[in-house]
Amino acid sequence: MKVALLNLIDRQVSEFRQRVGLSDTQAVNLKSLLLKLNVLTIYRPLSKNFSGMSLKSPGGERFMLINSNQPRGRQHFTIAHELYHLYIEENPMPHNCGAEKGKNESEQCADAFALRFLMPYNAILQMIPAEELKGTVSLATVIRMEHYFSVSRQAILNRLCDTKFISRPERDAMLLYPAMKTAQEYGYDTSLYLPGNENLVIGNFGEKARKLYDEEKISEGHYRELLNKIGVYGE
Repeated sequence: MKVALLNLIDRQVSEFRQRVGLSDTQAVNLKSLLLKLNVLTIYRPLSKNFSGMSLKSPGGERFMLINSNQPRGRQHFTIAHELYHLYIEENPMPHNCGAEKGKNESEQCADAFALRFLMPYNAILQMIPAEELKGTVSLATVIRMEHYFSVSRQAILNRLCDTKFISRPERDAMLLYPAMKTAQEYGYDTSLYLPGNENLVIGNFGEKARKLYDEEKISEGHYRELLNKIGVYGE
């Protein structure tokens, strides 16, 4: 990507972080952020090559679908990618986030935004020990950072490479280490590398449905039907 475009994305990330109340060194709690932004988000087990998608209605309501079959670290990247389409891109179009080859400029921008939003430069700088800034970033530091930022091994290594903290050969060498195995050897929880969140719903869809039911604007049957649509079953 052109330097001018990357500079623009850096500014968009900075402005969006300020907008949602995040400093330039703070890790993102994505589930809390989605709730704060009121983005209706549904996790479903989907096909291997489908990471997720997002939609924005003419009225400004936003929706996100995330593949719960993918590792949680990958899910987090997908959410950040979709936030670009929902809040930064001027005219977002429905799309399949998942194809790795032949990405158009919009998808490349969304990927660049996700990397920078989840792993800001200043936050990375704070996480790397001073002695490693003078030499080589260790695998232990890489694992600590991927858990701090809740991202995949590939994502943190790509970001470290982009920011020149590691070289491309160093990135490629570290990618050869099994992420789950090495994390476990260093004493970290391995759930980041596993699928999860199946049928989780984030947002106030159920709250709105309950309000309509409590105000007797819909029947109990219609209320249950609405909950069924998001995989929630009323008592």
